[in-house]
Parts: sequence; C-alpha cells; structure tokens
Amino acid sequence: MTDKIEHDDNNVSSSSSSSIGRINTAITEATTNTNNNNNVNTANDDDSEIAESIRSYDSYNNINNLQSHNLTDGDNKNNTNPNEYIPNTLYDTYSRESEGKLEKVETETAETLRKRLSRKVTLPNTINYPEVGNNYSPIFPENYTLETRTGLVPLQSLHNIGRSTTNASLGGESAESQFGMGSGVLKRTETIPLTLQESKVVLNQDIEFVTFKLQDPENPLNWKLKNKILYTFLITFSVITTAYGSACVSGALGTVTEKYHVSSVVATLSVSTMVGAFAISGLIFSPISDLYGRRISYSIALGLYTIFNIPCALSPNLAGHLICRAICGITAGATLSQAGASLSDMFAIESRGYAIACFSICPYGGAVLGVLVNGFVGTYTKSMNWIIWVNMMLAGFTWFCLTFIVPETFAPYILKKRAARLRKELQNENIMTEQEAVGLSFKEMLLSCLVRPIYFILTEPVLNMMCFYVCLIYTLLYCFFFAYPIIFGELFDYGDEIIGMMFIPILVGALLSVLCTIYCEREYMKLVKDPNHVMTPEDRLLGAKIGAPATAISLWVLGATSSKHVYHHWALVSIIPGTLFGFGMVLVYYSVNNYIIDCYAQYASAALTSKVFERSFLAAGIILLIPAMFHKLGLMWACFVLAFVSTFMIALPFTFSKWGASFRKRLSKKDYTEAALNKAE
Repeated sequence: MTDKIEHDDNNVSSSSSSSIGRINTAITEATTNTNNNNNVNTANDDDSEIAESIRSYDSYNNINNLQSHNLTDGDNKNNTNPNEYIPNTLYDTYSRESEGKLEKVETETAETLRKRLSRKVTLPNTINYPEVGNNYSPIFPENYTLETRTGLVPLQSLHNIGRSTTNASLGGESAESQFGMGSGVLKRTETIPLTLQESKVVLNQDIEFVTFKLQDPENPLNWKLKNKILYTFLITFSVITTAYGSACVSGALGTVTEKYHVSSVVATLSVSTMVGAFAISGLIFSPISDLYGRRISYSIALGLYTIFNIPCALSPNLAGHLICRAICGITAGATLSQAGASLSDMFAIESRGYAIACFSICPYGGAVLGVLVNGFVGTYTKSMNWIIWVNMMLAGFTWFCLTFIVPETFAPYILKKRAARLRKELQNENIMTEQEAVGLSFKEMLLSCLVRPIYFILTEPVLNMMCFYVCLIYTLLYCFFFAYPIIFGELFDYGDEIIGMMFIPILVGALLSVLCTIYCEREYMKLVKDPNHVMTPEDRLLGAKIGAPATAISLWVLGATSSKHVYHHWALVSIIPGTLFGFGMVLVYYSVNNYIIDCYAQYASAALTSKVFERSFLAAGIILLIPAMFHKLGLMWACFVLAFVSTFMIALPFTFSKWGASFRKRLSKKDYTEAALNKAE
C-alpha cells in the first residue's frame, strides 16, 4: 500500500556523510527497541503495526540530491525516538507528479511477522510449493500462502525473528569469510543424489519478499465459492476427458482391427500405448507448471493433445496411429499430474479432502464413459475415425475452458507476476519471490523434476507398495473393459452399444463412494481436532480399509457368475460386481493418494509424479496381457486369479494402519512427513 504525504524540502539540506550514519543509527536503535517499547500511545494495535511497518521511498528532483542529503537536528532528534517513523531506505522514484513529496510503502516488521507466524502456515516443497533452486532450504516457506497486511516482507525482518540463511555448514571457511559478506549460503541437507548437492546460494540483504495481502482477491483461497465450484468442475472435466481418450477405442475395438487388419491383441496397443505415455507426462509438464504457471501448462498440453488427434484418425497404418496416440498420452497426461494440485491451490486443507474426493472419481469415471459412449459411436458409424473425432471435440472444449475461463491458480506464479509489476511501479529491483531470489533455470527445474521422482522409485519401498496397489486398481478397471466384451459378447451375444451400458453400475458405485469419502473426511477431522491424538499418515487409510474388500468381492462375484455352466441373468453379472468395484476403486485411490501426500509432505509433488509414472507404466504392460489371459484361462478362472490378488492386497491398508510408522522408519531413506519437518525446525 502506498500513500503520499507532504514533504518539507527544507528538512533536506546539502550533502553530508554524517546524515547517512545518523539514519543507520536510528534504524538500528529502532529495531533494537521494537520488542521493548511499551510506551506507544495509539488508538489500537493496528495503528501501532502501521506506524512500525512504514518504509520510505523518498523522491528528489535531481540526481545530486540522490547522492547525499542531511536531516535537520530536529528531524534527527525525532527519528531517534523508536515511536516515530524512520526513513530507513532511499529509492529513486522521482517523477514530476511526486516532486516535493514523500512516498511511503509499508513493509512487515519483525513484530508484525511474529504475530503472523505464530503458528505453522505451510511446508516447504509441498504440492503447492515451487522448486526454489537445487539444495536450497527456504528461509520463508510461507511466502506463497501467508497473507500479510502490507504484502512486502523484508529479508532483514525475517532475520530479526530468527530465520537464518545458513542452513548447513560449508566446512573450513565460514560463509561470511568465503563470500565476503554477511549473507549465508543455503544448502539442503536431505539425502539426494550428489549431483544435486553443489549449488551455493547467497541472498541480497535488501530483498523484500512479496506476499498476498489480507483478504487478497488474487489469492485463489479467497475466491468466491461459486467460482471455485465452476473451476473445479472444469478442471475435473479435463481429467475425465483425458481418461475418456485413453479408453475410447476399447469401446469399439473391432473398428481398429477392421481399419488396420490386425488381431484384437494388437489393436489393444492403441489403449496401452496412450496409458503408458501418461507415465512421462508429469516429468515434462511439471517444470513448465512450476516456472510459468498451471494455466500455460494446461494450454500447451491440451492444445497439442487436440491437434494430434487428427493424425490419430487419419494415419494410414497402425505404426503412425500408435505414435500419435503416444504423443496424445504425453500431452493429455498433464491434467492427471496437475489437476489435484490445481484443486489444492483453491481449497484450504479443511475442505480440500472433499474436492480431492470428487477428483478421485475422474480418472476412472472418464475411462468408463469412454467405453460407454464409444460403444454407441462405433456401432452406428462403423468407423474408428469418428471415435477419434468425438474425442478431439472434447479435448478442444477442455483446452478452451482451461485456457480462457479458468484463471491461474498457482500462487507462486501469481506472486511472481505481482513482484514484476511492483518492481516496475516502485523502481525497486529487490522486490521478488523467494524462487526469483534464488534463481532457477529451466534446466535446473527439469533436473529436479526428473531426478527426484526416479530417485523415490528406486529408494522408497513404502511408496512402491502403495503405487503397486494403485496400479492394481487401475489395471483391474481396464480388465473390466476387456472382460465385459468377452463375457457379454460370448454369453449373451450383445453388441458393443449394449456392452457399453453394462459399465453404468461402475459409475453408480463410484458416485456412492463420494458419500463414504464424506464420512472418512469427518472422521479424519475428528482426529485433527483431538488434542490427545498424534497425527500420522496412517490416519488417511480408513477409506482404503473400507474399499479394499469391496473390490475383491466384486471380482469373486464376477468370476462365479460368468461361467457358462451357471444359470444367470445379465443384471447379476453387471450390477453387483460393477457397483462394488466402482465403490471400492475410488475409495482406495482417494485414500492411498492422501496417504502418499502425507508420507512425503516435503516432496508431495515428486511422490505423486512417481505414483503416476509407476501406475501408468505397469498398467500399460498388464493391459496387453488381459485379452490373452481371459481366452487362455477362461472367464471364470481369469476373474478368480484377479480376485485372489485383490484379496491378498486387502491386508495392505490394515497392515500399514497398524505398523506403517515402523515400516516407514525401517524402509525409507528419510522421514519426509510434516511432523518430521516440524521436529527438525
């Protein structure tokens, strides 16, 4: 906030070096006496905060006056009083309009920051925290979520409340002697590959970090609820569109076999190729999102996805079709890796669980819709091209919505744009976000986003076990896609359009799971509010404990009712297994997703990227085996094999619920939870 007051030119006389010394002395005395000053006579505490936090941007009408100036004895006397305003920084903001006036810009002081930072606000490197340079431990992790009254936080004020820029010793020479200045070197102490432990960062002491202001309308957390609901719908719809595209040709796989004259097993490559390409999408588009915002990442990814649907349809051979499907998977997968983060941008932790629960339906519900809709499209058009055209129209609609309707939700990028605007308006190059202060090239970002997820895959057995469970659930859904055409095609002689309708119970079960997630969220919030309960990531596994038995039962029922030797009705084969599977599928995904975020809170984004990579890569390979397995083993025994694996996996959430903390302690390289970070601090 800036405002103008009259400035008496007579208070500024000719140049004198002693004047600068008096100003600096006044600043030092004022800072020292801030906490001990009990004689401030103001109407209320807010007025006191305002008086303490004003900084000066002095304007002068010529360059000579900027080089040196002197205060009168009266002014100097007043400025040594800690209750008075101290002009502690001089900036060149001269303009004809401001000539002869004093421009004031407020910033936070140590006292106001103590009040704002009296409790933990956010964690460094959570899903909403950007990369800030290799091996750099943030001095101000609240930069992107904290709302301050002035919107500017000087680095010196952070030092005054105990925040240090030296997080690790360099050994030998001190940071000050090595670099010849008081700023320390920030170096991350986590266990990561040595190639990422070489950066050294020095912060300028005049830096002012930009934050959101109180009730800031640009803060996504402060948007109106109706706007949040609209944006949530559009973002989740983009995930539905992506999942729809991956499964669309499986709704009429015969159109692929007819166009390219291949077997049904080879035609399955059209599905598995796009699913497998999802694995590397997050590794490519996460750096773009962190540097340039989620909006431009969505726009680029979905724009390319829409365009590459054209050669998917028009390719004269299967090889060209598969290459374009792989590109579609890489680009469309950006929504899978970023949509959950976008929802977290808009919703506080108290209400975030409900938004994530709705999001959890989308990757699975969209795939089911792809089979359901394209069963009719393939039957009535007899053309694979029309299946792709419908998919392209949905992709184009999604691209338009996320490019022109949904605003930027990523707080670090919003503040980065604000900092650029303030630097221009106030002629102060030291106003920036912490990511800008450290400096981060696209190469560094790409290295971090590539190395850390792969490092987690290679070194974190707990993450791998949970990712395998998610992969199993994801694969089982595609098993239904290839099992139902065999079951209902061979036993009931139904066409693709009727077979597609058999997937409706899965959607019904998924919607019912939302009601159960509301119950799970309420139980979790009870634990949060219980002062006697120590929160652990295992508290998130309630949904998985409810959903895991449902998925196993659904496959046992499907196997028992799909035999030719059992008299049955189509409703028995589709409704009971489908509803149970849809119900359990979403609950497991929702619960395990939250568990991974809580286990790897310091690197939630990298952990989720690892999950998408493993889930997509493994599922793509298994999908190719499903048609052969059902034909070789038969309908009943193929379902029983999958049911046996699902039954075995029921033990996972119950086991981790009881001994998860011990497993993480023994198997993980480091404790990445929020509790561990708070303890370290």
